[in-house]
Formats: sequence, C-alpha cells, structure tokens
Amino acid sequence: MVKIEKLQKEDIEAVSRIEAAAFSMPWSAKDFEQLLEDEKSLYLVAKIEDEVVGCCGVTIVCGEGNINNVVVDEAYRGQGIAFAMMQELLNQGRQQGSVEFTLEVRVSNAPAIHLYEKLGFVSEGIRPRFYERPVEDAMIMWIRQ
Repeated sequence: MVKIEKLQKEDIEAVSRIEAAAFSMPWSAKDFEQLLEDEKSLYLVAKIEDEVVGCCGVTIVCGEGNINNVVVDEAYRGQGIAFAMMQELLNQGRQQGSVEFTLEVRVSNAPAIHLYEKLGFVSEGIRPRFYERPVEDAMIMWIRQ
C-alpha cells in the first residue's frame, strides 16, 4: 500500500537517487534540503513499506502553484503512484491557498501528459527549446478555477 507523506530530511537521499536516475538534469540533495525551509514549497513523497518510491512538489506564490517535480522510481511506474501523489499535492496545495496550478512537461512524454490530463490539466501552449539534454519543447499545462 502506498503512503503519501510530506518530504522529510531523511527522505532526501532516496529522492535524489530517484531524480538522478530519471532526469538528465536532476536536482541535487542540497536543492531538496533547501525546499524543507521554504514556506512557499510543498513536497510530498510516496512510500511503500517505508521505502521512498516517488516525489512531487509545488511552489505556491500569489495563489498560483507551480509544480516543479514529479518522479517515480522506474521499478514502481505504472501502478498509479504518480496519480495518487499528484491528487494529494493538488489537495494540499488548495488548502494552502493555490487556486491554479501549472507545469511544464516534455512534448514527447506521452505518459506524463496523459497523467496530467487525467488530473484535469489542459495544454495552453508550448515553450520552444525549454529542456536541455536533449533539447526539446515543453508543453505548458494548467488547471484553472
């Protein structure tokens, strides 16, 4: 069974490992440590039997939530973990005052785009050459109230 909890200092090493395996330009452990002290940021982890298997986070400014990270360990993908994390992130983000949420996603990342659409996000444009390593456009997605 998956448990969704707030990111804690003891989770950072596992989150950093999952990030490094999934992304060409991953965030460092230090980046995640700084988030723990940022009142505008809300980060959650998914755990199975106390093992961190995923992470997602949002920064909320002026009622707008910018979703920065969504990642699930490759061995646990396709089990609904990202959906569960994101549902909880959106719920907690709304409780903290966010009325809208946005994110960028690689245009080639069909599984992520499908997940975000299932959560209610819609595409509102493209950011050309947003990503590096490899260079790729980003789809800008929003949930607006």
